[in-house]
Amino acid sequence: MTRLATVDPATAEGPARTLLGRVERALGVTPNMMRAMASSPAVLDAYLQFSGALSKGSLPGRVQEQIALTAAVANDCGYCLAAHTVLGARAGVSEADLVAGRSARASEPRTEAALTFAKAVIDTRGFVSDDDLAAVRAAGYTDGEIGEIVAAVALNTFTNYFNSVGQTELDFPAVTVSH
Repeated sequence: MTRLATVDPATAEGPARTLLGRVERALGVTPNMMRAMASSPAVLDAYLQFSGALSKGSLPGRVQEQIALTAAVANDCGYCLAAHTVLGARAGVSEADLVAGRSARASEPRTEAALTFAKAVIDTRGFVSDDDLAAVRAAGYTDGEIGEIVAAVALNTFTNYFNSVGQTELDFPAVTVSH
Protein backbone atom coordinates (compact mmCIF):
# COMPACT_ATOMS: atom_id res chain seq x y z
CA MET A 1 0.00 0.00 0.00
CA THR A 2 1.31 3.40 -0.98
CA ARG A 3 2.47 5.64 1.87
CA LEU A 4 2.48 8.95 -0.03
CA ALA A 5 -0.63 10.50 -1.52
CA THR A 6 -0.93 10.75 -5.27
CA VAL A 7 -2.47 13.55 -7.29
CA ASP A 8 -5.11 12.66 -9.86
CA PRO A 9 -4.22 14.50 -13.08
CA ALA A 10 -7.92 15.00 -13.82
CA THR A 11 -8.43 17.01 -10.64
CA ALA A 12 -4.97 18.54 -10.22
CA GLU A 13 -4.74 22.30 -10.00
CA GLY A 14 -2.11 24.96 -10.66
CA PRO A 15 1.51 23.89 -11.12
CA ALA A 16 0.70 20.22 -10.41
CA ARG A 17 -1.82 20.19 -13.26
CA THR A 18 0.67 21.82 -15.65
CA LEU A 19 3.48 19.43 -14.75
CA LEU A 20 1.32 16.30 -14.87
CA GLY A 21 0.02 17.44 -18.27
CA ARG A 22 3.62 17.64 -19.52
CA VAL A 23 4.24 14.10 -18.27
CA GLU A 24 1.09 12.78 -19.96
CA ARG A 25 2.00 14.41 -23.27
CA ALA A 26 5.56 13.09 -23.14
CA LEU A 27 4.84 9.52 -22.01
CA GLY A 28 1.22 8.96 -22.98
CA VAL A 29 0.56 7.99 -19.34
CA THR A 30 1.10 9.51 -15.92
CA PRO A 31 3.09 7.03 -13.81
CA ASN A 32 2.25 6.72 -10.13
CA MET A 33 5.70 7.97 -9.14
CA MET A 34 5.03 11.31 -10.82
CA ARG A 35 1.51 11.45 -9.38
CA ALA A 36 3.08 11.08 -5.93
CA MET A 37 5.77 13.67 -6.69
CA ALA A 38 3.01 16.09 -7.74
CA SER A 39 1.93 16.39 -4.09
CA SER A 40 4.82 18.87 -4.08
CA PRO A 41 5.04 20.47 -7.51
CA ALA A 42 8.57 21.56 -6.56
CA VAL A 43 9.61 17.90 -6.27
CA LEU A 44 8.03 16.89 -9.58
CA ASP A 45 9.46 19.97 -11.30
CA ALA A 46 12.95 19.24 -9.91
CA TYR A 47 12.75 15.63 -11.15
CA LEU A 48 11.51 16.66 -14.61
CA GLN A 49 14.13 19.39 -14.99
CA PHE A 50 16.98 17.11 -13.87
CA SER A 51 15.93 14.25 -16.13
CA GLY A 52 15.26 16.65 -18.99
CA ALA A 53 18.70 18.21 -18.66
CA LEU A 54 20.38 14.78 -18.65
CA SER A 55 18.44 13.77 -21.76
CA LYS A 56 20.32 16.57 -23.58
CA GLY A 57 23.72 15.26 -22.47
CA SER A 58 26.10 13.07 -24.39
CA LEU A 59 25.23 9.74 -22.73
CA PRO A 60 22.78 7.85 -24.96
CA GLY A 61 19.33 7.22 -23.52
CA ARG A 62 19.89 3.47 -23.62
CA VAL A 63 23.01 3.83 -21.42
CA GLN A 64 21.09 6.05 -19.00
CA GLU A 65 18.38 3.37 -18.82
CA GLN A 66 20.98 0.70 -18.10
CA ILE A 67 22.43 2.88 -15.33
CA ALA A 68 18.88 3.19 -13.95
CA LEU A 69 18.59 -0.62 -13.86
CA THR A 70 21.94 -0.93 -12.09
CA ALA A 71 20.85 1.66 -9.51
CA ALA A 72 17.40 0.09 -9.04
CA VAL A 73 18.90 -3.26 -8.11
CA ALA A 74 21.68 -1.75 -5.98
CA ASN A 75 19.11 0.33 -4.08
CA ASP A 76 16.47 -2.44 -4.02
CA CYS A 77 13.79 -0.39 -5.77
CA GLY A 78 11.26 -2.67 -7.41
CA TYR A 79 9.28 0.26 -8.82
CA CYS A 80 12.29 1.67 -10.68
CA LEU A 81 13.40 -1.77 -11.83
CA ALA A 82 9.99 -2.35 -13.38
CA ALA A 83 9.75 1.16 -14.87
CA HIS A 84 13.24 1.16 -16.39
CA THR A 85 12.79 -2.32 -17.81
CA VAL A 86 9.89 -0.90 -19.84
CA LEU A 87 11.59 2.43 -20.57
CA GLY A 88 14.89 0.71 -21.43
CA ALA A 89 13.15 -1.51 -23.98
CA ARG A 90 11.55 1.61 -25.50
CA ALA A 91 15.02 3.21 -25.67
CA GLY A 92 16.34 0.25 -27.66
CA VAL A 93 18.07 -1.77 -24.92
CA SER A 94 18.00 -5.46 -25.86
CA GLU A 95 16.32 -7.99 -23.59
CA ALA A 96 19.73 -9.48 -22.78
CA ASP A 97 21.12 -6.06 -21.82
CA LEU A 98 18.02 -5.24 -19.75
CA VAL A 99 18.80 -8.32 -17.66
CA ALA A 100 22.58 -7.72 -17.68
CA GLY A 101 22.16 -4.09 -16.59
CA ARG A 102 20.70 -5.29 -13.31
CA SER A 103 24.19 -6.61 -12.48
CA ALA A 104 26.09 -3.65 -13.97
CA ARG A 105 26.87 -5.72 -17.06
CA ALA A 106 26.34 -5.02 -20.77
CA SER A 107 27.08 -6.70 -24.08
CA GLU A 108 29.02 -3.64 -25.24
CA PRO A 109 32.31 -3.16 -23.31
CA ARG A 110 32.15 0.65 -23.24
CA THR A 111 28.64 0.58 -21.80
CA GLU A 112 29.69 -2.02 -19.26
CA ALA A 113 32.50 0.29 -18.14
CA ALA A 114 29.90 3.01 -17.50
CA LEU A 115 27.73 0.60 -15.52
CA THR A 116 30.69 -0.69 -13.52
CA PHE A 117 31.62 2.88 -12.67
CA ALA A 118 28.01 3.75 -11.77
CA LYS A 119 27.89 0.75 -9.43
CA ALA A 120 31.17 1.85 -7.86
CA VAL A 121 29.73 5.33 -7.29
CA ILE A 122 26.71 3.78 -5.55
CA ASP A 123 28.72 1.29 -3.52
CA THR A 124 31.28 3.87 -2.33
CA ARG A 125 28.78 6.75 -1.99
CA GLY A 126 30.94 8.64 -4.47
CA PHE A 127 34.32 7.86 -2.97
CA VAL A 128 35.49 5.90 -6.00
CA SER A 129 39.09 4.80 -6.25
CA ASP A 130 41.67 6.14 -8.68
CA ASP A 131 41.45 2.73 -10.38
CA ASP A 132 37.67 3.09 -10.83
CA LEU A 133 38.19 6.48 -12.48
CA ALA A 134 41.07 5.21 -14.62
CA ALA A 135 38.97 2.27 -15.84
CA VAL A 136 36.06 4.42 -17.00
CA ARG A 137 38.48 6.83 -18.68
CA ALA A 138 40.27 3.91 -20.37
CA ALA A 139 36.90 2.94 -21.87
CA GLY A 140 36.87 6.33 -23.59
CA TYR A 141 34.67 8.38 -21.29
CA THR A 142 35.45 12.08 -21.00
CA ASP A 143 35.25 13.98 -17.73
CA GLY A 144 31.95 15.46 -18.94
CA GLU A 145 30.53 12.00 -19.58
CA ILE A 146 31.80 10.81 -16.20
CA GLY A 147 29.93 13.73 -14.66
CA GLU A 148 26.80 12.60 -16.50
CA ILE A 149 27.20 9.06 -15.13
CA VAL A 150 27.41 10.51 -11.61
CA ALA A 151 24.37 12.68 -12.33
CA ALA A 152 22.42 9.66 -13.62
CA VAL A 153 23.31 7.79 -10.43
CA ALA A 154 22.13 10.77 -8.34
CA LEU A 155 18.85 11.12 -10.24
CA ASN A 156 18.12 7.41 -10.01
CA THR A 157 19.08 7.23 -6.35
CA PHE A 158 16.57 10.03 -5.73
CA THR A 159 13.77 8.14 -7.50
CA ASN A 160 14.80 4.85 -5.84
CA TYR A 161 14.59 6.45 -2.40
CA PHE A 162 11.40 8.35 -3.23
CA ASN A 163 9.64 5.17 -4.30
CA SER A 164 10.99 3.18 -1.36
CA VAL A 165 9.79 5.80 1.14
CA GLY A 166 6.42 6.10 -0.59
CA GLN A 167 6.01 2.43 -1.43
CA THR A 168 4.71 3.65 -4.75
CA GLU A 169 2.05 1.38 -6.24
CA LEU A 170 3.49 -0.50 -9.20
CA ASP A 171 1.97 0.52 -12.52
CA PHE A 172 4.53 -1.27 -14.72
CA PRO A 173 4.88 -5.05 -15.10
CA ALA A 174 6.69 -6.41 -12.04
CA VAL A 175 10.25 -7.65 -12.49
CA THR A 176 11.88 -10.11 -10.13
CA VAL A 177 15.58 -10.49 -9.60
CA SER A 178 17.08 -13.65 -8.24
CA HIS A 179 19.89 -12.93 -5.80
